[in-house]
Amino acid sequence: MAKSVSERFFKPTMIDLVFGPSPASSVVFIAAAAGFTAIAAQLVVPLNPVPITAQTLAVMIVGLSLGATRAALAMLLYAALGLSGLPVFSNAQGGADVVAGTSGGYIIGYIAAAWLIGALAEQGWNKTFWRAALASIIGSVVIYAFGMMGIARVLSEAGEDFSLAYLFTIGVAPFIVGALIKVTIAAALLSFTWKAVLQRRPRAAEFV
Repeated sequence: MAKSVSERFFKPTMIDLVFGPSPASSVVFIAAAAGFTAIAAQLVVPLNPVPITAQTLAVMIVGLSLGATRAALAMLLYAALGLSGLPVFSNAQGGADVVAGTSGGYIIGYIAAAWLIGALAEQGWNKTFWRAALASIIGSVVIYAFGMMGIARVLSEAGEDFSLAYLFTIGVAPFIVGALIKVTIAAALLSFTWKAVLQRRPRAAEFV
């Protein structure tokens, strides 16, 4: 059976089972995911040097829902909108200065993490709570690794000395509890959705 245009570029995931795979729907999913991330970015707990936001939750949900390519494209679109000056980053900020600052590494990490979480989702990791949670944790590690690198770059450019422990203390440690809560929410949401889909379409168990 010949693959659709959408299936040639994007490996089908649960969302395609629900809405049907097509190039048009994929474009809508990508745009909607970027918008969802922009909205999530405005849910902020102010901390220094980097605020806690719901962006990482959005990355998890988008990756688990859309698969690797579309999730990465959604985060790339989100970053591009912010770079263009639109106020889509946390605290309604936008522009290159945000990406060049301490939040920049995290924003770049969203793209890589969304792709990785999405790749795991394409292998069925979004079907059960624990596998979805593990995929989200792995993605979170990627985000925080990029975040630490971004903070290190800013500190280096400022001529400040720092250690790996210091980077972890300011760039990861404050977010661990929040990250675990987000992982739980994302994993519960996706695993529950799978169960709902299976109840309506039993043959979906063969999907992915």
